[in-house]
Amino acid sequence: MVNQTEGILLSTEIEAGHREKAYQVLKSDAHKILKLIEVQMDNLTMPQCPLYEEVLDTQMFGLSREIDFAIRLGLVDERDGKELLESLERQLSTLHDAVTGDR
Repeated sequence: MVNQTEGILLSTEIEAGHREKAYQVLKSDAHKILKLIEVQMDNLTMPQCPLYEEVLDTQMFGLSREIDFAIRLGLVDERDGKELLESLERQLSTLHDAVTGDR
């Protein structure tokens, strides 16, 4: 039989596992966006194209909503969620600069 202390520890471990899984899902989604934009830049359109901008805006909005939802559920710390989004934005900016030759 599980005593109260063991039950609390088990619950805390499960919660930590859910938090880690939620953050990993968000990181995976951010990586998918980066890969999608890389493929689009390499094969389909240039960054000045409205289609590129629409895809990027839609994907980034969706990820920001996912992050907000995870934060509201207490699965992701607000600071970590914002850092994930900012990191993706920096990577996309670097990619854009590399493709367009901006420095």
